[in-house]
Amino acid sequence: MNAFFGPWLDNYNSILKLNVEAQQVISLRVMKLAHGGRRSEIESQRMISEKLAALAEAQIGMLTDIATGQGLLAPGRAIAVFQRQVSANRRRLSR
Repeated sequence: MNAFFGPWLDNYNSILKLNVEAQQVISLRVMKLAHGGRRSEIESQRMISEKLAALAEAQIGMLTDIATGQGLLAPGRAIAVFQRQVSANRRRLSR
């Protein structure tokens, strides 16, 4: 039973971690954007470009997994892409 549910439980746990960390990033970004000014403008532009880049990376990775017959790995790959980006943003914004 664990062999079947293992990847799904791993993905579930990763999504929970991603959710918590994403909420932290949202809070940090809101504080940065609330200050206004040039840094706020740069952050808003960065936020959009990072989201588009992460989405493209996740899509390419998932399509590669599906095309090579490893479709079960696709959700985990996408989660990992977003987790890496969110973690980097949390570290950067926490300084």
